[in-house]
Amino acid sequence: MVDVSKKRVSSRSALARAAIVFPPGLLERVLAAQGPKGAVEEVARAAGMLAAKRTGELIPMCHPLGLDHLSLEFVRAGRDRLEVRCRAACRGRTGVEMEAMTGAAVAALVIYDMTKGLDHGIRIEALELLEKRGGKSGTWKAAKTSS
Repeated sequence: MVDVSKKRVSSRSALARAAIVFPPGLLERVLAAQGPKGAVEEVARAAGMLAAKRTGELIPMCHPLGLDHLSLEFVRAGRDRLEVRCRAACRGRTGVEMEAMTGAAVAALVIYDMTKGLDHGIRIEALELLEKRGGKSGTWKAAKTSS
């Protein structure tokens, strides 16, 4: 792991997303809790939060962090596209980008798992960091994309 002992403690936050693309018409059923495993948002939110909190155990070179805030939201980003957005924040010596990305990724995987019985053509794509704040490098935002 990188030695962060000489870095100063500061407020850090990150926002990441994962996009799930469904075959035409399927997202309506998923959002209406008509999938084989029930309402996906509650389960995916809980799993994403648990994963984000355990990022230091899952990703070998990540520092374990005490998160001060964690949120997951689901945003319909088109007729057949759902985005999972995970925001993580803490006061610490290292950023929370990996926690936000891990939360979004695991929530997306749970959505796939809970809906794959409807159609195996569901795709997870666009796992990416959208924004990070804090630390020596300050604020960074991803360039606007059409997706």
